[in-house]
Amino acid sequence: QVQLVESGGGLVQAGGSLRLSCATSGGTFSSFAIGWFRQAPGKEREFVIAISRRGSTTVYADSVKGRFTISRDNAKNTVYLQMNSLKPDDTGVYLCAAPSARKGASRTAKDYDYWGQGTQVTVSS
Repeated sequence: QVQLVESGGGLVQAGGSLRLSCATSGGTFSSFAIGWFRQAPGKEREFVIAISRRGSTTVYADSVKGRFTISRDNAKNTVYLQMNSLKPDDTGVYLCAAPSARKGASRTAKDYDYWGQGTQVTVSS
């Protein structure tokens, strides 16, 4: 059973930066693509960004292009989400997720089988 734990959330002013981490256990990390989603109160879960198993492919939501980047350290079983130029609309609970082994990075939440509990990101104006 794959387990994912997010960390690094917090309160930041608009224009600021945060780096989130997604630490995984219970599987062969390099077998899994990893995606980040976010959910704001009263809104549906929204795709943010994803990275392929080897890190060669990244997929972005249009809303974060040029501001967010994703990377992975397969030696540490961890994926990082660097968020720059944050906006109040970026506020929400950020969750990392993994599909079944050897599946590709996807924008669709239903393609992911394992989810973390999430970390809160709040961007003040």
